[in-house]
Amino acid sequence: MDGDAILEVEGLDAAYGQAQILFEVSLRIARGEIVALMGRNGAGKSTTLKAIMGLLPARARTLRFAGQDIAGLASHRIAQLGLGYVPEDRRIFTDLTVDENLEVGTKPPAGAARQAWTPERLFQVFPNLAEMRGRRASQMSGGEQQMLTIARTLMGNPQAVLLDEPSEGLAPVIVEQMAAAVARMKAEGIAVLLSEQNLYFAGAVADRAYIIEKGAIRHEGPMAQIAADAALREQYLTL
Repeated sequence: MDGDAILEVEGLDAAYGQAQILFEVSLRIARGEIVALMGRNGAGKSTTLKAIMGLLPARARTLRFAGQDIAGLASHRIAQLGLGYVPEDRRIFTDLTVDENLEVGTKPPAGAARQAWTPERLFQVFPNLAEMRGRRASQMSGGEQQMLTIARTLMGNPQAVLLDEPSEGLAPVIVEQMAAAVARMKAEGIAVLLSEQNLYFAGAVADRAYIIEKGAIRHEGPMAQIAADAALREQYLTL
């Protein structure tokens, strides 16, 4: 898979101040692959995504995206290379409408030429958003805001997306729509690294999974194998 990897991470360490959180994290994501980073709360999932995205100081033997070394780059430069990031806390512009939020996120495609995302294409993925194009984001539910955050990220036409806990706290019907959106990303050739502790959601969308515990990768394998391994789930994923 190395030759087709769009994201390569080897020996990633990261800390908050003096407290080291990540220890030698290594993972690879192929183009168009959906990979889940799974673990309990506090295991290091969100920190891994932030470290990759340049949002906190980190060290790594290898940190490469689309063939380019991104170690030490500012997060906006990493985004310009085509790596999208959907944070757990959404960070949409609450005073702007749906259409305005999408417009703010618009960038031309990076990397290989492909069909650009438009609001009309995104409304096929998130039909709920089509019904509230003129609504301010502050007047939307949490699930609707999550849809908008993902849609705004896709308007940047990324080659890959870091997706942090997309199903957390959402109603089952919204989770189903999120799963459909991730499947659509895969169909479009977009790679996704998905931070998740919802085994049902991860099992529905991911090809492979890494399990992280206390800031270190403890297991890697096909998502179906992890979902079927009761002992592994009990050791690392059960709350």
